[in-house]
Amino acid sequence: MRLLVLGGIRSGKSEVAEALVAGAGAVRYFATAQESTSDDGWAARIAAHRARRPDTWLTEELGGSPERLAELLTAAKPEDTILLDDLGGWLGSVYDIIGDWSNPAAADERIGVLADAVRSCAAGLLVLVGPEVGLGVLPATEAGRTFADANGLLNQRIAAACDGVALVVAGEVTWLRGGELVGQAGKREPSAGPLVRPAQAPAEPFVFEAAGAGSVLSTADGGETLSFSPGMELPLPDESTAHEAGERLLTLRLNGAGMGGLTPVVRFAGGVQGRPDPRPFQQPRVLVLRGDRAGGFSAGDSAEAADRRLEQVVEGDATIAMLAATAGASVQAIDCPDAGPAEVHDALDDSAVDAALTLGWRLADAAANEGVDILVLASCGAGSDAAAAAIVAVLTGAEPTALLGRVVDASGFVDDAAWIRKVGAIRDARHRIRNRSREPHVILSMLGGGDIAVATGIVLGAASRRLPIMVDGPVAIAAALVARDYGAQTRHWLLMPDHGDNPTVKLAADVLGAAPFLSLHLDLGEGATALTALPLVNTALTIAAATPPRAEEPQPDQADIEAEIQRVVADSPTAEMPYVKPSWED
Repeated sequence: MRLLVLGGIRSGKSEVAEALVAGAGAVRYFATAQESTSDDGWAARIAAHRARRPDTWLTEELGGSPERLAELLTAAKPEDTILLDDLGGWLGSVYDIIGDWSNPAAADERIGVLADAVRSCAAGLLVLVGPEVGLGVLPATEAGRTFADANGLLNQRIAAACDGVALVVAGEVTWLRGGELVGQAGKREPSAGPLVRPAQAPAEPFVFEAAGAGSVLSTADGGETLSFSPGMELPLPDESTAHEAGERLLTLRLNGAGMGGLTPVVRFAGGVQGRPDPRPFQQPRVLVLRGDRAGGFSAGDSAEAADRRLEQVVEGDATIAMLAATAGASVQAIDCPDAGPAEVHDALDDSAVDAALTLGWRLADAAANEGVDILVLASCGAGSDAAAAAIVAVLTGAEPTALLGRVVDASGFVDDAAWIRKVGAIRDARHRIRNRSREPHVILSMLGGGDIAVATGIVLGAASRRLPIMVDGPVAIAAALVARDYGAQTRHWLLMPDHGDNPTVKLAADVLGAAPFLSLHLDLGEGATALTALPLVNTALTIAAATPPRAEEPQPDQADIEAEIQRVVADSPTAEMPYVKPSWED
């Protein structure tokens, strides 16, 4: 777990950070301040910090060697608890080494290296303290302005790499993100002086016992049920680095006009990775969801056919499995709760919805803990397309006949009779629930089924861990639409390669603002288009990251330009042509 604690001078940020690691026993303390023999006040501050540290803490003094910090973080072990105090001291040392306090961009490369080290740090708990200097007046000196600008960028990059960010003002802690990870850690009692409730040691990550190769997970593996409600506070991608990633493309030495339709992909990766030079996704994972339905929703399909599809995924014979192998993605199969006939009664009861959401959340959380850097959602359940169309119809007001695509049976023939039964079931279900709430939990219970509920939990859990998701089919997009009503930030973590002209996916993507960047029109099952596009995405990111910038060309002087224009005009064949009076002037 990585936590960033920001605050101003004498805000209490260091005390809060120390409280966060107080329950860990042995702590590695990285001190970045440089000692001074000529400044008694500065020496007194350093002495006060040292006096607060328990004897069991091991201190690493990095004041004169800021480059060691990234090395130490990269070499950290899972059993380590690390406290870094503070990032401002590290940044000051960096500028002292650079020797140029006039250029805020001079430390950009080193800031990127440190952010990468924080993101990849394997320590069980890493707490970083940083000064928040952007709330005051603009510094009057050039060096002060340089530090303030660079410190703002540093805080953004480190925050993007952390699981939680806290702001400390007047000793009071406000968790901007990730407060649920530490509970009430760092908060004060109303009349207390020092911090009275230190954080406990971080909880062990949730482990799926049945997650071995060839296994199929279910809600029974999800552990204790979690609680979900609308208004969840989830992180957003870093819009500033997304913009920088797009602008950076304009400076590269590319052979041609640029990245074209892949430019939004580079911007997206810059935002979710928190860096202007995003890297290819190295550890993708495909989550294949299977959830069947009874009644008219599954017309033209069957649970037996869904069984065969899931078995092919587990054995590696399915198209999804082949594409995943090509893309270098791991595959996890999930057997979701079956749903009843939604046209007759609710598809799931409340407890089944809670269990499915919990399973989805923990699937995303476990993936993040294992180093997965992008998820792909796929599905193979019976009747999932009709359930997704029903949800989109209810949440957007669209007509079911306009949302449900043609039904193609296992032999490849169009089954119009099955399509009619599906549309009738969706209309009956919508009529049945016409007077009921449209809250997300109720929608999943009334219409969604297990696979869409699990997918919704995955979208929520992935957003909470800053993990992007590729979506291309009805189950994933319907889940994203429901997840938006739990936490509006979730839609910003979605990457859609193509909607395949599926009317349900097309409408929901438009509502969510998920614009496709390809037009392949594949129909190989949900998740196949995303896996087909993933190597292209990584190719674009490789080009964007590895291509050097263009060399600066000298700009011609304005006087030279004007002289050249006059020379061209003088040498023109028309320059000495006689004037011929047109007839209409007579």
